[in-house]
Amino acid sequence: MSDNRDTPDHGEWHEEGNSRGHPMVPATPRDVVHIRVGSFMLMFLFAFAVLGLIAGAPVMTGVAIVLAIVTVIDIVLAVRRQKLRRNGEAG
Repeated sequence: MSDNRDTPDHGEWHEEGNSRGHPMVPATPRDVVHIRVGSFMLMFLFAFAVLGLIAGAPVMTGVAIVLAIVTVIDIVLAVRRQKLRRNGEAG
């Protein structure tokens, strides 16, 4: 059998797997932290928004929604940076 590592990749990104078969993609630890912490924050911001709606606190709901939008933008930018990276460590 031929190994794919012998063929040149011409600078194109390709997905590799670790010893367990899980996919590994090139990412910086900063991007991974932005994605994971951001998704964790979204869970709490959703809960605060719902709590604000139930309690009749429009300021609390508005702040939670604005912070959720900022968090989603940050996650999207982190994913975009991760996809644009051509080389680096797998995170």
